Amino acid sequence: MKKNKSLEVLKNIFKVVVTLGALYWVTRKIDFDELKTALVNCNWGYLFLAFCSYAISQLIASSRLNSFFKAIKLFLSERYNFRLYQLGLLYNFFLPGGIGGDGYKVYFLKKEHQIKGRKVLSAVFFDRLSGLWALAIIICGLVVFMPRLAIPNYLTISAAILGTASYYFILHTFFKDFAKRFIPTHIKAIGVQSFQVIAAILILYSLNFQGKFSPYLLIFLASSLVSIIPSIGGGVGLRELVMLYGASYLQINEHTAVLLSLFFYIISLLMASSGIYYIFRPERLGAKQLPSAAEVEEEIEKIEEN
Repeated sequence: MKKNKSLEVLKNIFKVVVTLGALYWVTRKIDFDELKTALVNCNWGYLFLAFCSYAISQLIASSRLNSFFKAIKLFLSERYNFRLYQLGLLYNFFLPGGIGGDGYKVYFLKKEHQIKGRKVLSAVFFDRLSGLWALAIIICGLVVFMPRLAIPNYLTISAAILGTASYYFILHTFFKDFAKRFIPTHIKAIGVQSFQVIAAILILYSLNFQGKFSPYLLIFLASSLVSIIPSIGGGVGLRELVMLYGASYLQINEHTAVLLSLFFYIISLLMASSGIYYIFRPERLGAKQLPSAAEVEEEIEKIEEN
């Protein structure tokens, strides 16, 4: 146990170092006067619509996760599932430990619904995996419409088709319960990413942008992949770093790219903050009080060991 605690401390230190390092590098590369001017002159109406679009994406994401829960015979109301999803969003941003919001979902559902923790863990994992699949598919679609990358369309389309076929084959062969719900869950996954792309477009409109959207959207989606890299604060700093280097590579405006990332981060942070309500009203989740990070971590370790 002591060894695990030491490892956890090292992980958290690594996260802080990675995040602060990325933020420092970004601040060296941008002009704050130009950023300030863009912020003052932005269109707040479009930003509000961007927030609405992102909120819709999270409603769909919650429903997608519930579809994976149904695959393991865990039947939750959409309302209750969304409440738990909100708490998960909050902890993904603010929880200093390595558990995150997914760990709390697994803990709550195992305790309150008498279901094996490994089943819940697998549902959460495949929910995340479906999101990565949708992200890859939309990225492939954008690459097709960007001849400047000089990637033959047949390669991009073939990669999307073969990747999807291989992904489904593995699900169908080893995880039949999830394969049975492949179409509805993955349509929802596309819906989640699509509404986030719409949010990004609206953010660009709020910045009075009038150029081509596709290169900005491509690096915006690519920056979403940094969520798998250990960091703090929901990937702040790392996203902006990817946007900065992506903008430089594609020869587009770096400040617009960084602002797109920052505004999207703020919008997602506002959405995640809605989970604060359940910290003060845990009974809305069917609990007298929320478990501590240590309790959740211990429970997840037990599940992984069994």
